[in-house]
Amino acid sequence: MDWDTGEYVWKQVADVIRQRIRDGQYRPRTPIPSEIRLAEELGVAKGTIRKAVAHLREAGVLYTLPQKGTFVSATDNRGDHDEDTGAK
Repeated sequence: MDWDTGEYVWKQVADVIRQRIRDGQYRPRTPIPSEIRLAEELGVAKGTIRKAVAHLREAGVLYTLPQKGTFVSATDNRGDHDEDTGAK
């Protein structure tokens, strides 16, 4: 994460997840890593991961199945045209 950009860290995390989807690292209908694993890998708090994932769910990029995990949506909506909400 680039702490000096002035961009919200959760948004940077969301961008990393989107890029991994575009690159094929995270494929449609497959789970993304757990919040704990992503937080450790990216060096951020679990709450930051949670916010990024929630944002991507709202954008239709991800979906969550209770007790199963969070998955990449099968649709072509990758959230590339994301508006800045200004939320932390």
